[in-house]
Amino acid sequence: MTPLERAARRTFHSLRTRNFRLYLIGQIVSSAGSWMQFAAQSWLVLRLTDSGAAVGITIGLLFAPLLIAGAWAGVLIDRLDKRRLLIGTSLASGLVALVLSIVTLVGVVEVWMVYVLAAALGVVTALDNPTRRAFVPELVPGGDVPNAIGLNSSVFTIARIIGPAVGGLVIAGVGVGWCFLINAATFGAVIWSLQAMRADELRTPPPIAHARGQLREGLHYAWDNRPVRIALMLTAIIGTFTFNYQVVLPLLVRRELGGGPETFGMLLAVLACGSFVGALGVAHYGKASLRVTLLTTLVLGAAMTAAALAPTLGTEIAVLPFVGVSSMVMLAMATAVCQEATAPEFRGRVMGLFGVAFLGSTAIGAPIIGALSEALGPRAGLGVGAVAAVAAGLVAFATARQSPAEAAVDVDDVAIAEDPAIALS
Repeated sequence: MTPLERAARRTFHSLRTRNFRLYLIGQIVSSAGSWMQFAAQSWLVLRLTDSGAAVGITIGLLFAPLLIAGAWAGVLIDRLDKRRLLIGTSLASGLVALVLSIVTLVGVVEVWMVYVLAAALGVVTALDNPTRRAFVPELVPGGDVPNAIGLNSSVFTIARIIGPAVGGLVIAGVGVGWCFLINAATFGAVIWSLQAMRADELRTPPPIAHARGQLREGLHYAWDNRPVRIALMLTAIIGTFTFNYQVVLPLLVRRELGGGPETFGMLLAVLACGSFVGALGVAHYGKASLRVTLLTTLVLGAAMTAAALAPTLGTEIAVLPFVGVSSMVMLAMATAVCQEATAPEFRGRVMGLFGVAFLGSTAIGAPIIGALSEALGPRAGLGVGAVAAVAAGLVAFATARQSPAEAAVDVDDVAIAEDPAIALS
């Protein structure tokens, strides 16, 4: 076997599991449609209002339910069958996309309708997103979890490449409403993949019985678990101030780079190409690492600074892949740390909190960054994200160094099961 073949086998070894392969097939189709809708929705709101603040409000409404109810959703996830739950959330997401496509295609869409449907999709996302994150460890053997997370992230980023790029072409060719209709149809792939799985091969932990105080119990568990606490706090800061590309990039394209929807889609696709490389790197690395999470947060801050200062479309295209690589490695590693360092019976609640930290924080950050970008320009929005990433990374490093003996340990599944409070390297 050649070195290249060995590297490929190491990077993709989770694909030997049938249920995981089916899951990825459904996710790549549906995620591409979701990213198409996400990009098209931002462009639609900007067309209706010519306001970056309105784009920020739309994205904020999409993620506000996760901020408000994500922790409670985690309790439900630990109580219910995750596969059946995902079938239900896929049906609901498809229905919302269908309604948005109808009002857009018949020409009656107004910005308040987009707001209402964004909030409705947000309610579904509050349950769907943490469920999907908690479901991945049930699809593969324990030792394959970090690799599966990396491959799942790579599929997500492939969708980020395909979705916005196709979305830009669809908007320019036949109109924005068709993006929403196509997305509605893609949820059929998710439902098919979930129903085709072999239930007896899932590594499903016994559901927890209904009892009072389970949310509080999950909060205490996450706070007392050192690596989880650091990863969650870091993700919350980055999610609030740095991961707001959908707010800033439409303004950057329209007001400073002189482009249209095709340019917007291209920038998102370039960003996603970098993310894809980062996700494959995480899959190949195959370990949950808090240290790598912190280092790539600092790299993300540097890359965001370069993106804020890039004077032309060409330089922006050259810089954004580095933003994509560092952001994906940071996010995938933080996800792996939270999943690997958490006992199975708490995984739904911890991933619910992760959803609050990563996506729920967008409900706060998107309107802020949108208003700031509207008032001071989109480069100011990128600059705030850069400063937040650097500051968060430095503070997290200082926190991790408070216990050097713990921070130097690589932890496998057995060690985590014995002591979930061990810090990851």
